Amino acid sequence: MVKKAFIFDLDGVIVDTAKFHFIAWQRLAASLDINFTEEENEQLKGVSRVNSLKKILEWGKKEISPEVFQQKMDQKNEEYLDLIKSLSTKDIMPGVHDFLLNLKKQELPIALGSASKNARPILQKLGILDLFEVIVDGTDVTKAKPDPEVFLSACQQLNYTAQDSIVFEDSVAGVQAANTAGMISIGLGEENILHEADEVFTHFTDMPQDYINTLLSQKK
Repeated sequence: MVKKAFIFDLDGVIVDTAKFHFIAWQRLAASLDINFTEEENEQLKGVSRVNSLKKILEWGKKEISPEVFQQKMDQKNEEYLDLIKSLSTKDIMPGVHDFLLNLKKQELPIALGSASKNARPILQKLGILDLFEVIVDGTDVTKAKPDPEVFLSACQQLNYTAQDSIVFEDSVAGVQAANTAGMISIGLGEENILHEADEVFTHFTDMPQDYINTLLSQKK
């Protein structure tokens, strides 16, 4: 059986930080007199901070100077970092920790591929930083998902081909990035939203017991 690389998104896959992003973006939008909804927040999943703010400005039909744009991005990040101070091991998504430990037991390579620029401190708070051999986050790449740069960089650093890599994602953009790279894409969330993924589960706890072995024998 060929070994494969396992690459994970962070927000919504390993930890539920979506609620914190939503609160931070909502506060920012309110400061610009823009109404920001949960439906719009869904569309920001897997999107970089710069492009997220651009989208919010488009939805609110607002224009701001480059200086104010930078201030608002900093404001959002400060709000978000303040909100995630309370993160702990209890915030890990259901079944993820066991799944990662099983991969480790089988000596399979694990990487993170996330748009988040706060990936390392978050993994540290969750107590799972040492389970990842490679971390590629928003500070390492220039192109946002659905461009596959973040995933290609991860498998390259693990010395694996894209064809021998498996991606776990909760966003449409992330699934598309994995598919574009020719990787196996596993969606975490709702099937009607993530229907482009090779397979979709609500949580890791819904996966069959021997699912890792199934993935090792799977081809794209």
